[in-house]
Amino acid sequence: MKIKQIELLTNQIDETISFYTEILGFAQVDASSGRISFQVGESVLTFIQNVDTKPIYHFAFTIPANKIDEALSWTTGIASVIRNADGELITDFDDWRARAIYFYDNNGNILEFIARADLNNPSVQPFGTASILSISEMGLVADEPLELAAQLCKDKQLHYFSKGPKRNDFVAVGTDEGLFVISNPDRNWYPTQKRAEKFPTIIRIETNGVVQQVKLHT
Repeated sequence: MKIKQIELLTNQIDETISFYTEILGFAQVDASSGRISFQVGESVLTFIQNVDTKPIYHFAFTIPANKIDEALSWTTGIASVIRNADGELITDFDDWRARAIYFYDNNGNILEFIARADLNNPSVQPFGTASILSISEMGLVADEPLELAAQLCKDKQLHYFSKGPKRNDFVAVGTDEGLFVISNPDRNWYPTQKRAEKFPTIIRIETNGVVQQVKLHT
């Protein structure tokens, strides 16, 4: 599964434009009144203005498998990197053969750079905006994560992530290229104390050359 585009809400569109263009260096690819899109490698990240709510999302970006240490140095210079429960800035996910760092955007969204060994995508270029290859994960929230996962597998011809987990409170659907990480509302988004909450989300995914849309909480 590949995540082609995600559409999220923001209550501060101008500040969001500044963060993603001036801080992360993404190029604007579409802009209209109350709507802005950025090119993120092979994916598109879209924000829509909504002044009536202050949503908090969690999503991740794929980076080259050998660049997590450089990504940490780069991100430390532009944002506040979040420490995990062990006080570390880099989290090792041994079961997923991945390493990740986390930081906030201007909205308080929890962003993640993740390097997955099994994608076998090393780079010799110094880490920078061009090293951000795609949107890797989108965090979804459901009262019954396993029910939503089963529905996505059935309706969108997806599969449970082969590396897990598959629990009542948290489950992953997709592949190393693109994942839905589905939490119930009783959990916090790792590694923060920010509670996982339901907010309107539209995701366009590609599987076997077919693009499909997933809409939640709209």
